Amino acid sequence: MMRSLWTAATGMLGQQLNMDVIANNLANVNTAGFKKSRADFEDLLYQTLRQPGAAQATGQLIPSGIQVGMGVRPVAVQKLFSQGDYQQTGNQLDLAIEGEGFFKLLAGDQEVYTRNGAFKLDNNGVIVDSHGYILQPQFTVPDGTTSLVIDPSGAITALASDGTQLAQAQLTIYKFPNKAGLFAKGKNLFIPTPASGDAVEGTPGTGEYGTIAQGFLEMSNVAVVEEMVNMIVAQRAYEANSKAIQTSDQMLQLANNVKR
Repeated sequence: MMRSLWTAATGMLGQQLNMDVIANNLANVNTAGFKKSRADFEDLLYQTLRQPGAAQATGQLIPSGIQVGMGVRPVAVQKLFSQGDYQQTGNQLDLAIEGEGFFKLLAGDQEVYTRNGAFKLDNNGVIVDSHGYILQPQFTVPDGTTSLVIDPSGAITALASDGTQLAQAQLTIYKFPNKAGLFAKGKNLFIPTPASGDAVEGTPGTGEYGTIAQGFLEMSNVAVVEEMVNMIVAQRAYEANSKAIQTSDQMLQLANNVKR
């Protein structure tokens, strides 16, 4: 059986995964805080027919050998944490991180992290996300609050209609040694893994931590034109691999008909 049949088949399977990743990126083009993914591939084992650098009978070394590749396989689907565009909303509970950092939420007993700053108030006045997960550190907006002011350093101040300060707290954000190692849970949430390292707490605007922009949301970092180009490349690569299978099949058919 010709190697090219199986080699081209791995190429088609790889491009199917690539299209799955691209489709998910495009589906989340309007998802606040979404970070696009990229499929990474590596070549498979090689069948060595002639070893590079082997000595011939005359004692001379072979400058280049004969190695035939066996195809491709996906090795990773990596999250790319480049900054997304900002959208001004005017909502005092919409927060965007300008730079490095994640918001921490408490989902039951589990700590999760997100870049989506579309926060709301629950029935007790606690700041939560759309699923009711509590923003950490927890802040309860007192009764009588007419405005909530959050400055770039993360200081939260609840004010009454006459300007009286009713409550104040400090919002902190978190970063990781390896963001690409975070586990994407869905719902715009990430969970630390041994690959990501532990979360490191910091104050917005200090060191490598970003600042907080109130009344803004960070949108998806997906570039539609870029993804469309990637889709075209993936489609053509898929077609080329399918053509290789067809050609290999035709060559086998010719070989089978040699005796006729």
